[in-house]
Amino acid sequence: MNRETSQSGPHWRRVIAALANHDARTAYAQIVLGVPDTSTGPAGRRRDRAIAALLEAGLVQRIGSNGLAVSESIFRDLLTQQPKRQAQTGVARFVRLGRIDRYPANQAERRELLAWIAGDTFEPGEELTERQVNERLLSYTDDVVLLRRYLVDSGALDRTPSGSAYFRPKEG
Repeated sequence: MNRETSQSGPHWRRVIAALANHDARTAYAQIVLGVPDTSTGPAGRRRDRAIAALLEAGLVQRIGSNGLAVSESIFRDLLTQQPKRQAQTGVARFVRLGRIDRYPANQAERRELLAWIAGDTFEPGEELTERQVNERLLSYTDDVVLLRRYLVDSGALDRTPSGSAYFRPKEG
């Protein structure tokens, strides 16, 4: 038994695959709109395959001997299968797809975010030019100047007295 057949109810991949097919999409539109089977849609075997895909996906169901009806609950059923999003904690609340979504207003949370970025981006004692720092910070935000300033102000990143190089302070 594979993963798709072990699930109860429709599977979203089948629904998307059916709707991605032009013939199935046309047949589905005709069924939704109540348009009788005419020569404007796919003909013969193509229509039969399209209808089979729609039935398998759960988008339509048979009524009577030759009738088809749109499933009224298909999309609601698909949505109920989706897992509930877990509340994010820590730094994850401020990062989306590895990039800063927003800066925390709370200073302790902001320091935590900046410490995480510094630890993820720079080795302790590693000396870098401003350009190198900017290139590394670009993966977190487009506003590297602001992020670099925040890192320096929080102490997560230090600058040489001449301002020509940056480094992450050695721990301890």
